[in-house]
Amino acid sequence: QVQLVESGGGLVQAGGSLRLSCAASGRTFSTYAMGWFRQAPGKEREFVAAISRTGGSTDYADSVKGRFTISRDSAKNTVYLQMNSLKPEDTAVYYCAGRQSSTYAIGSFWYDDWGQGTQVTVSS
Repeated sequence: QVQLVESGGGLVQAGGSLRLSCAASGRTFSTYAMGWFRQAPGKEREFVAAISRTGGSTDYADSVKGRFTISRDSAKNTVYLQMNSLKPEDTAVYYCAGRQSSTYAIGSFWYDDWGQGTQVTVSS
């Protein structure tokens, strides 16, 4: 099990950028594939991006492809989500999640460990 703590959320104007970080505790981070999800008010939690254990494979929701980039730094036990060209519809609480597997998953069901979330608000 890993403990996950997100940071980097905030208020930004449309077209702006933010970088979210997710710091993991524990020595098992390197065995985890990681994902980012988000949940807007009144909506279901949805997949945003994911990265494999080694960082060699990534995947993105169609709505963020070309604008968001997921990466990981195993030396720092941290996964990042660089968000560019933000839109008001990106407003949500963003969560990072981990699953102890070499491969990532798109469904939230497959993730065992979750952070507390960080709020991202994009104004128009």
